[in-house]
Amino acid sequence: MDLFDRIEREENVGPLADRMRPRTLDEVVGQEHLLSAGKLLWSAIRRDQVPSLVLWGPPGTGKTTLARVIASESKARFVTLSAVLSGVPELRKAVEEAREHERMHGRRTILFVDEIHRFNKAQQDALLPHVERGTVTLIGATTENPSFAVNAALLSRARVFQLHALAPEAIAGLLARALGDETRGLGTLGVQAEPEALLAIAHASDGDARRSLDTLETLIKHTAEQKLTVLRASAVAELASSRTLLHDKTGEAHYNVVSAFIKSMRGSDPHASLYWMMRMLDAGEDPRFLLRRMIIFASEDIGNADPRALQVAVAADQAFARLGMPEGLHPLGQACTYLASAPKSNASYVAWQSAQADVKEHGSLPVPMKLRNAATSAMKQWGYGEGYRYPHDEGGLAAGETYLPDALVGKRYYVPKDSGEERALAERARREKRDK
Repeated sequence: MDLFDRIEREENVGPLADRMRPRTLDEVVGQEHLLSAGKLLWSAIRRDQVPSLVLWGPPGTGKTTLARVIASESKARFVTLSAVLSGVPELRKAVEEAREHERMHGRRTILFVDEIHRFNKAQQDALLPHVERGTVTLIGATTENPSFAVNAALLSRARVFQLHALAPEAIAGLLARALGDETRGLGTLGVQAEPEALLAIAHASDGDARRSLDTLETLIKHTAEQKLTVLRASAVAELASSRTLLHDKTGEAHYNVVSAFIKSMRGSDPHASLYWMMRMLDAGEDPRFLLRRMIIFASEDIGNADPRALQVAVAADQAFARLGMPEGLHPLGQACTYLASAPKSNASYVAWQSAQADVKEHGSLPVPMKLRNAATSAMKQWGYGEGYRYPHDEGGLAAGETYLPDALVGKRYYVPKDSGEERALAERARREKRDK
């Protein structure tokens, strides 16, 4: 179906979100960082010189809408493909038609690929030469970080524009517009809404304009069926407890929130740590994943500054295995707050990484003879173990003795910090260094 035929049909039928979809640049709500007068994308659309581009943003932020606006403002032919439903044959057909249309009518083609991150490498490679030659101008839409989801060659030939989740105030304005529109909106139903009700819907939508319009349509129709004339904020309150948070357990949202969780614990902020942990749990994250991250954190970021941290993390993991949810939240919360509040040291982490680097650089350095195991009389004759000083014979410390391979004598991997209980180890290391 031609894009403009579809737009015309959606004016009075279909979901409210489709009927209220902006038709012109002036109707677009939000994304001022891209679409304010004078901005690069705004100017390109106005001049009808849109380059190949990728629109990246959360659901409901206007990626498809913006593509349609570009179509309505452009003299170019506009073709859409769904990456879910289309493969290489459909791509080739679209490209061939674009080539023929330009030859016959002198009109370029904009190819809109929805959910472009779902194209596999072969499909993206099939598209690449045609974008490179300018046979089609590509507009891809994706909810995934393009640096992960789109291959580098294709990405280098397209500009990436990031769309942001819409602010609640912007969504509330969009809802008010839909409520008063008698042609495409809900204006003929004779129902008004308290401003607080629209703002509550906006907050519950988590920045998703489509979801907010679908919710408004359901509530307004329900209000009208009850022969009421005003949608109250109280009728919207239950949405706050049922909204779905944006958290894709395999995508960028996952890694961003996990990163915030780890960095909050590392920054010794138990409040933020709890918030990010609950964000992930409420969005459906596996608690065992969080426990695994906390066990790693206890060694990597706390280490010997508080050796009990590892015990707390492991105990929380074991407790959760017995309790499950929701009781398992107790050990999760305890471990999270303990780790965040504990003194921090990454000295052990830095130490083993440094030692590992030397192992890789120097290979299998020979064990010094004094440290070798003289398991047989022949080995003793060969000098195995000769010169070894038994620390217990010297008060527990063989001052000045070395234990590294000869090529690494003098290297220091573990440097204790003056943090928490590691302070005592740091002081002992300083004493031993003076003794030598």
